[in-house]
Amino acid sequence: MANPRIAIDAMGGDYGPSIVVPGAIEAARAQICDLLLVGDKNAVGVELRKYDTSGLEVTVVHASQVVEMREKPSEILRRKKDSSIQVACQLVKDGLADGVVSAGNSGATVACGMFVLGRIPGVERPALAGILFTEKSSMVLIDVGANVDCKPFHLFQFGLMADVFAKDVLGVHRPRVGLLSIGEEEGKGNVQVKEAFDLFKLSSLNFVGNVEGRDIFTGNVDVVVCDGFVGNVALKLSEGLGASLTRIFRKEISGGLLPRIGQALLQGAIDKFTRLVDYAEYGGAPLLGLQGIGIVCHGVSNVKAIKSAVVMAATFVEKKANQHLIEELSANEELTRFGKAVKY
Repeated sequence: MANPRIAIDAMGGDYGPSIVVPGAIEAARAQICDLLLVGDKNAVGVELRKYDTSGLEVTVVHASQVVEMREKPSEILRRKKDSSIQVACQLVKDGLADGVVSAGNSGATVACGMFVLGRIPGVERPALAGILFTEKSSMVLIDVGANVDCKPFHLFQFGLMADVFAKDVLGVHRPRVGLLSIGEEEGKGNVQVKEAFDLFKLSSLNFVGNVEGRDIFTGNVDVVVCDGFVGNVALKLSEGLGASLTRIFRKEISGGLLPRIGQALLQGAIDKFTRLVDYAEYGGAPLLGLQGIGIVCHGVSNVKAIKSAVVMAATFVEKKANQHLIEELSANEELTRFGKAVKY
């Protein structure tokens, strides 16, 4: 079986090739995958020559344009057809790569995914699935930024996609699906959430009802559904809080003999907590609903995050996870069952 081939937007993110190239190389050695580094050949080449790539299959694919973080996705599709992210998606579309990873403009990545790779039949809105660590296991928070304005039916589709993803990738037999709201009781939330609640109740999903923000990290739910605005705020809040708590904790135990003894005794727990709140552990968010594998990373991604994202993409290829998602969703009549019935 051929190695997974991952197209990587080498110009993406706040640091471009200086971070993306070493992260991708580390992933290729860890996961045994082939790399297609897409971007300015000179800039990518300068970074590539700094590292030992012996035994690796690394190809530089030239792209003459770079997408800036503040550019509008609609303009990028028209004016920057040779941008690194659009070229990377086209490689997947043409069968020259199995998946794409980008830490660049997330809106542009989502737009290129939709219009270059195309959507799974029946899926109206692809969604970003954040993988979070909880007290018990991993869980999926969806959507975490692809769709800030959603209809109730879109939320239902997000839940359906995340359910398949949780079963196939996270190994959860019957995922518990919850709807993020301001209270656990039925009837809580805005109009969007209330109508989505009714759709989930009618479905075959293992719907456990509304969940509150405090429930996300308990491990008592496997999928939490919300719109991309709320999901992105929840994700960034949890990441920021985790990072701040880690810094505060390390500061408090850094001085004096007794605190240092305590640190030595608790080092294992400290390291575990640090991993749980570190976004770089999972690298990025899979963009579910596309006819191809796409991983969207933070703009501030470090080498570890890029490595994790590329490893995730390669793992998806090996497990045929996206193909399973396409097959299950395409065969699931619930994907389109409620579409015309919803008025919002």
